[in-house]
Amino acid sequence: MTERLWSPWRMEYILSDKEKGRCIFCEAIAQDRDEKNLILYRGKHAFIILNLYPYNNGHLMVVPYEHVPSTEDLAPEVLMELMLLVNKSLQVLRKVMSPQGFNIGINMGASAGAGIEDHVHIHVVPRWTGDTNFMPVLAATRVVPELLEQTYAKMQAVLTTV
Repeated sequence: MTERLWSPWRMEYILSDKEKGRCIFCEAIAQDRDEKNLILYRGKHAFIILNLYPYNNGHLMVVPYEHVPSTEDLAPEVLMELMLLVNKSLQVLRKVMSPQGFNIGINMGASAGAGIEDHVHIHVVPRWTGDTNFMPVLAATRVVPELLEQTYAKMQAVLTTV
């Protein structure tokens, strides 16, 4: 079994230069390579994608197809589908990973922590009691115990049942 240490797990992405006019969400959804792009589900107005730089195992995002910076810019039917897909994500994560809780959030704007500030999205992060350890504190390293491809396969198999 391959294990991965990601260090520095998130800051590398946050601090990296972002190419102006480029959106990883728009690029991923435009391609017909869902497994490679970690797209778990395509809805009518939005999709579910695993986070390439997860806070925790199973961290995913619910993203509207529409490239807008704020929820205020979305039509009511898009907002409704976003929340329905958040609920679908919770069901899948409960079945596949048995988390004890969740963090669900939207970071709008760079000062609020948005790594991709021009395309609003909702983070869904499964949590377990004691899921943090000394590694982030002492070594700026996050231990993710499963490859993204393995998480993708498990979640994809369950998506059709919820």
